[in-house]
Amino acid sequence: MERITFSGQGGLAIVADRAGPVAGLPVVLLHGGGQTRGSWKNGQAALALRGYNVFSVDARGHGESAWDPAGDYGLDAQIGDLRALLQQIPPRAAIVGASMGGVTGLATLGASDPPDARALVLVDVTPKLDLAGAERVGAFMRAHMEGFSTIEEVAEAVSAYNPHRPRPKDVSGLRRNLREIEGRLYWHWDPAFVTERRISPGAFQARLEEAARRITIPMLLVRGLQSDMVGEAEVAHFRDLAPHAETADVAGAGHMIAGDRNDAFNAAVIAFLDRVDGRLD
Repeated sequence: MERITFSGQGGLAIVADRAGPVAGLPVVLLHGGGQTRGSWKNGQAALALRGYNVFSVDARGHGESAWDPAGDYGLDAQIGDLRALLQQIPPRAAIVGASMGGVTGLATLGASDPPDARALVLVDVTPKLDLAGAERVGAFMRAHMEGFSTIEEVAEAVSAYNPHRPRPKDVSGLRRNLREIEGRLYWHWDPAFVTERRISPGAFQARLEEAARRITIPMLLVRGLQSDMVGEAEVAHFRDLAPHAETADVAGAGHMIAGDRNDAFNAAVIAFLDRVDGRLD
């Protein structure tokens, strides 16, 4: 594993881990809002072992990446970071984006002047979202701005949000998504991320719909069958926008698919990327 710092939009420091053979197809992993590159730990390892050159990236304001001085965490800033990163790694990367990361990948590769890329994997996100589910995610992120006194409190909050996921016996892994300040534990992202003003849902959806229509490279939508963000209606809408896209359902998983059913998720993504890469084994 190699830690790399890239220069994002405006020179903002963007931190990533790189793993796998440098001659392999580049794969960029973009996490969801409020997560860090650590959420891809197992997926990155599996892809690297398969021979891919894998970059797992902390989004601006998340993990070890820099916080934007102006608190700009909007879609255009995320797109600017991804465009800058793609200019600093080997060409024609495949993008794998979960939730916020998927939106960033979709909007970037579906722009009128997209960067050259090999494929796009959307993880439990489509242009049309279940707004109630999206609000539930936002409410969870806004509910703990005061931090936590112990790691057990963090585990309780996560279990309440994801009741279908068995609580791990060892909760120390949660620390990779936390930072400690004066004895309290806080999520590892800039609080401005959830207080920034966003564009209207209608305008946001319209922008992503146009992006999906433009994309002609191979696409895969992976969704959790227990997701409260992407249901049958959202999948059908996505198929209408991008008829060439593939879909894969992961049973027993919610919005956080890679954490809920890591092995099944990795298998679906690797099988897709192997086809894109022309592998027969």
